[in-house]
Amino acid sequence: MKPKPQRTGNAELRAKSGQGKTELIFFLGKGGVGKTTIAAAYACWRAHSNRRQRVLLLSTDPAHSLGDVLDRKLPPKLIAVSISKRAQLAVHEIDAEQRFRKFLDRYREPLIAAIESGTVFTREEIQPLLSSTLPGMAEMAGLLAIDDALQSGRFDCVVVDTAPFGHTLRLFQLPEAFQKLLRFLEISSSRDAILAAHFRGRVPAPSPLLGEWRQILESLLIDLRQRARLVLVTTPEMFALQESLRVGAVMRAMSPPLRFQELVLNRMVVRRSRCPTCNAQYREVAGARALLRREFPRLPLRHAPDDGAPILGPARLVRFGQQVFGDHGSPLKALAPRKTAKLRVSPAAWPDVPQQLAITVGKGGVGKTTVSAAMAVHLRTANKTQVAVCSTDPAPSLDDVFEQPVDGGLRPMGDDPGLLAAEIDAPAAFHAWAAQMKEKISDVLSTKSSGVHVDLWFERLLFEALLEVVPPGLDEVFGVLHLSTLLGPNRTSRGSEGGRFKLILDMAPTGHALELLRTPERILHWSRLLLKSLAAHRQLPFARDVGAEIAQFASNVRWLAGRLHDRSTTAAWVVMLAEPLPDRETERLIRELRGLQVPIAGLIVNRLLMVHVDRCPRCRLRQTWQFASLGKLKNTAFRDTPLYALPELTRPISGRAALERLTKELRRLS
Repeated sequence: MKPKPQRTGNAELRAKSGQGKTELIFFLGKGGVGKTTIAAAYACWRAHSNRRQRVLLLSTDPAHSLGDVLDRKLPPKLIAVSISKRAQLAVHEIDAEQRFRKFLDRYREPLIAAIESGTVFTREEIQPLLSSTLPGMAEMAGLLAIDDALQSGRFDCVVVDTAPFGHTLRLFQLPEAFQKLLRFLEISSSRDAILAAHFRGRVPAPSPLLGEWRQILESLLIDLRQRARLVLVTTPEMFALQESLRVGAVMRAMSPPLRFQELVLNRMVVRRSRCPTCNAQYREVAGARALLRREFPRLPLRHAPDDGAPILGPARLVRFGQQVFGDHGSPLKALAPRKTAKLRVSPAAWPDVPQQLAITVGKGGVGKTTVSAAMAVHLRTANKTQVAVCSTDPAPSLDDVFEQPVDGGLRPMGDDPGLLAAEIDAPAAFHAWAAQMKEKISDVLSTKSSGVHVDLWFERLLFEALLEVVPPGLDEVFGVLHLSTLLGPNRTSRGSEGGRFKLILDMAPTGHALELLRTPERILHWSRLLLKSLAAHRQLPFARDVGAEIAQFASNVRWLAGRLHDRSTTAAWVVMLAEPLPDRETERLIRELRGLQVPIAGLIVNRLLMVHVDRCPRCRLRQTWQFASLGKLKNTAFRDTPLYALPELTRPISGRAALERLTKELRRLS
């Protein structure tokens, strides 16, 4: 076993506090499978069942919803929540920017001074890089908060509610991103030492300050990998199961490999029924259990039933946790909403999308990909418009929806050349561009003696290191820019009907979609630093060529930013479920979009029960909750937003024929 590095300062004192006894449990899963509810239920049950145990429930999801499931407003700090007369639970929704700023404040001034003295960058230029543009900031903040809890010795158990799969994997892969940041900072602050070491053949000693960062990082990762118990949360839906299997394979391929230790099958219908909707879901459960038993034969499988009502508030979470994780638990009593509402549901044609770019956004698991694909099929069928539907989600599922392989290139769906799809590997698009930039510099240097280009050699190191310091959202923007040639000037003629090409963008879940929309200003600052690192050599042809390409990239980012805020060219479609947790997150999302001045064309409520449900108590309860949620929200955030609905269906939507049938089921809510 690799020895644990010695900590310094406060970290060393914390390491002596008995933290080795603390359990660390991660709940992971696809967006929308109920990770927050399951994690909160486990933490509440654990704290209630043994009142001597100190339990912390912590969220690393940028789109927090612990406060929603606990049915109370939470501040961005660790607080105690009463879950019964004699039991409390510690809860913390991490404010990533605040937590990371606290970490940086300890090192900011010496770092800025060292970089300012060692490179061409000024204090004013470096300051933003050490604030909001650092790579992996949200993930690093999550790790630091987890480390604080482990090292404090205050808790017997730390329960982590994670972001959806694609971005949670980044937390476990953080070393790569942070190592690149450390390399840039070491180069930036050690110009003379690096040049001396280069010409004398020695390796320069790392900065003591940055060496401490490395020790902290290594210790964090040892704790994470050696302690963490990983619990997979999934539902019986085929899309959730398939994504769980894919992520499990990715985790096993990591070095060192990661594996789930326990499974939770959530939202189970546990009894046969005469209700077609419930009976279809019951059959899904049988197939899901068989699949999970086959793929994970040695892992314990927990069952989390669904009675049609949400699990809200500490008391119900304790009972639900007992039912799922305890040896005996009585079923929860069905809970009706305090207020009911009536909505008018009327047939509606799928709304026209006059803009060239439509983006679908929403909480994970609400059906953004299905809605995006259905919108593309409608536009293609009804208007004979050439349409491309593309996903920037790190865990995409367009291939599941279309029932055929989808990769990074635009490919026809079926035999229709006018309906195209792509799942963009955004990080790969960025790294390919960065590799081209590095190659241009390397080609020039390989023909020169190092004695002639001493300064250029150092600037090359600085430039290459800066290329690796990827601001949050940059790789996603590269994915979008990869597609923007379809929308750019003189490019629309590629459409088959005189330039009427349309692009539908299936975005990542809420928190990370917003990061992309906030990213252009970060990227413009980053690109200015790249250009300045070459400024001293702008008389050289290669520097002019590379500089011109970076300047063109910055121009494309400005063009994209303007596009995203132009009502005539872009429309955002918000997708949600009519449930108490997704509706609260959707309300926050709409406020954020309006604050970012992104035009909202409409809101689509997915999986709404629109059939007669009088004979099924479970469906009747679900429908009551759905309409209560919509009635409340319609009077707040959605008052001026067109509201549409798609029905709950008894079969998964996959294949073009199923998508075409779905488009005919659209309803208008009023």
